[in-house]
Amino acid sequence: MRKLFFTIGSFLLLSGAGLQAQDDIYPAKDYKGKLFITGGTIHVGNGQVIEGGSIEVDNGKIVRVGAGLTAAGDAKVIDAKGKQVYPGLILPVSDLGLKEIANGVRGSNDYQEIVDIDPSIRSIVAYNTDSKIINTLKASGILLAGVAPEGGTISGSSTVVQLDAWNWEDAAYKMDGAIHLRMPSFISRPRRFGGGGGGSVQPPGDPVKEALAKIAEVKTFFREAKAYSQEALHKETNLKFEAVKGLFSKQQKLFVHGDQVKQMLVAIDFVKEFGFDVVIVGGSESWQIADLLRQNNIAVILKEEHALPTTEDDDVDQPYKTPAQLQKAGVLFALNDTHEESRYRNLMFNAGTAAAYGLTKEQALQAITLNSAKILGIDDRTGTLEAGKDANIVISGGDILDMRTSLIEHCFIQGREVSLENKQTQLYHRYMSKYGL
Repeated sequence: MRKLFFTIGSFLLLSGAGLQAQDDIYPAKDYKGKLFITGGTIHVGNGQVIEGGSIEVDNGKIVRVGAGLTAAGDAKVIDAKGKQVYPGLILPVSDLGLKEIANGVRGSNDYQEIVDIDPSIRSIVAYNTDSKIINTLKASGILLAGVAPEGGTISGSSTVVQLDAWNWEDAAYKMDGAIHLRMPSFISRPRRFGGGGGGSVQPPGDPVKEALAKIAEVKTFFREAKAYSQEALHKETNLKFEAVKGLFSKQQKLFVHGDQVKQMLVAIDFVKEFGFDVVIVGGSESWQIADLLRQNNIAVILKEEHALPTTEDDDVDQPYKTPAQLQKAGVLFALNDTHEESRYRNLMFNAGTAAAYGLTKEQALQAITLNSAKILGIDDRTGTLEAGKDANIVISGGDILDMRTSLIEHCFIQGREVSLENKQTQLYHRYMSKYGL
C-alpha cells in the first residue's frame, strides 16, 4: 500500500511548512511500578462521577478506583486535587497516520487504493507513527484512534491504534477489527459552487439504478465469500475472501459509510441476509430511522457534528440534535471528528455541543469514550476508568468538553505518562523566547 514519491520540491515544502521531524519527542518508556492519581473529580465514563476520588494503577492496569483510597509507600503519586480525570478519548474512524498534507504533497499521503473491491488492504501497515498530527491529538486528550483506509466500495480493514508508539507494530491496539464498505449514493445532488454560468451540475446517469447495480455486485461478493468460508479446504487461497472471514464469525464488524436513509436501509438488509455486525459511519439522517436501527442492533458513528444539515429542509441545528435523538431511541452511537482543517482536535468539543443540545455531560463523554470502545470492540480494555482495564487516563484543569476551560495537564497510555509536546507547542516556546515573553 505504501508508495512514497518525494521530490526536492516536496521536501522543501515539508521543511518550509514547519513539519520537520520532532526528533526530541519520544514515546514514553514503560512504567513498571505503581501509580496513584489522587484527589480529582473522576469521570468514570459510564455515567458515574466520583468527587475527590483516586485511581491506583499497577503495571499499566487500573486496580482500584474510588474515594478514600490511600497510596502505597512506593507508588508514584499525581496530585489531581481540583482537576477533572477522564478516560482517554477515542477517535473511532480516521485517516490519522495515513494522510499528512491533504493537498499538494502526494508523498505524505497513503490512504487510498485504486481497486474498487479489495478488503485485503490493511491500513495498519501504512500507518505512520511519526505523523506530526498525532502529538497534537495527545495534547487534546485523544489517546486512541481507529485508522481506516479510503477509496473504492470495499476499502479494506481498519485497526485501532494507541497514539504513543515507535512503529505500527507497537501502535496496534486491536488489529483489523472492521471492514469498510462505502455505500453508493442514491441521490444526485447539485454541486453548489461548480459549473460555468452559475448553474448546478448534475452527474450523468440514473443514481438509483447505478447504486442498485453496485449493491448487487457487493452482495454477490459476500455470497461467494460466505461459501468460501464454509469450505473445509480450499484448492486456492483467495486473499479477498480470507480478509472477510471474520465478518461471518463475528470477529469483525462491517462499517458501512453512508448518510442517506436508503443507504442505511441497505445496511439493514446486509444484517438480515448475512448476519453481519453492522455499524453506520456518517449517519446524518440516522435520526429518521432510529427505532429501526435499534431493532436491528446497528450502532452509529456520527461523522461530523459541526456541519450544515444534510438537506435544506432539515432544521439548521439538526446535526447538533441528532446525538440526543439517538440516545433517546436507545441506539448505541459514538461521535467522531473528520474536519480536515482542525485535523480531529475538536472531538471533545463536538461532544460539548451535543451536551448543549439534549445530552447530559456524562452521556456526551460516553459518546467519545465507552460508546466508541464498545463499537470498536475494545471496551474490555478501555473506555472507562474501572479495575482491570488499561490505564488510559487524561487529567484536565477544567471541563474537557468546554473549549474555554479544557486544559490537558497529564495523559497516560497503558500507565505510561506520555509527552504533551508537539510542533505547535514547540513553535510557541520558540517565539516566546525570541520576543522575550
